[in-house]
Amino acid sequence: MEIMFLGTSSMFPTEKSSQPAVWVRIDYEQMLLDCGEGTQRQMRIAGKSLMKVNKIFITHWHGDHSIGLAGVIQSMAANKRKDDLIIYGPKGTAESIKHLIKAFKFDMRYKIKVVEISTQENKIQKILDNNKFKVEAMSVKHIVPCVAYSILEKGKRKINLEYTKKFGLIKDPILGRLQAGKTIYYKGQKITPKEGTILTPNKKLSYILDTAYFKGLNKLAKNSDILICEATFGEELNELSKEYAHMTSLDSAKLAKEAKVKQLILTHLSQRYEKNKEMILNEAKKIFENTKLAEDFMHLEIK
Repeated sequence: MEIMFLGTSSMFPTEKSSQPAVWVRIDYEQMLLDCGEGTQRQMRIAGKSLMKVNKIFITHWHGDHSIGLAGVIQSMAANKRKDDLIIYGPKGTAESIKHLIKAFKFDMRYKIKVVEISTQENKIQKILDNNKFKVEAMSVKHIVPCVAYSILEKGKRKINLEYTKKFGLIKDPILGRLQAGKTIYYKGQKITPKEGTILTPNKKLSYILDTAYFKGLNKLAKNSDILICEATFGEELNELSKEYAHMTSLDSAKLAKEAKVKQLILTHLSQRYEKNKEMILNEAKKIFENTKLAEDFMHLEIK
């Protein structure tokens, strides 16, 4: 799983940071998590193809997370896109997309399919599941309908050549059946997937932005390799964070520890910390050591 931050700033773009958007690739699938202002420009700078994106996951319809969507949709149309685009989001997403297309007069040559996610709190919903990966979502606590996502890349079967070569089986089309998880017979010998293959670990990314902290979040983020999480405020503004339904640096670190994630990446910091981001990082590291601050164009890979 390959990850790139296209934008990391909350509310307003800054000289160094665009608004929230994260590009994710799993094999042939390319996706976006949120689509803030400047997303398509950031993709061009990063050398990523907008036309290869086939799924967009919107957390909520505040402008800093979604205002770039109009430009993305229009550019896809202008480039004569024919493949369907699937957009996931909270209740009201279909209506918002309808208004965008009406307002900007897109010459649509492709279909946009919308999947709206239930606002039932504290319930994990499986919204996508194929042979490569699955995506789960959970409604979170913000001042407008908002959801968080987790993407799990499924482990792959690799041929255990140390085992199969005992039978003289190194190269043969029958290995495809074994890799697909089926028992095979070779020269009268039975070879099971359990013995003849090695299953690589699952890879999990969780994306939790714009929510007050609550216990149920650790269910979605549980055992993530990487948790991308907001840290809009420092602990000194704990009361303000509750008023605006955001998390502090300590909230994010506590969540990472509870969910037993491997790495925490903090993003969506308030502009008031533009010259003092290390303070946010240091607060979080007191609770969860393996924490980093996101930066525009930061590139990560879960191997």
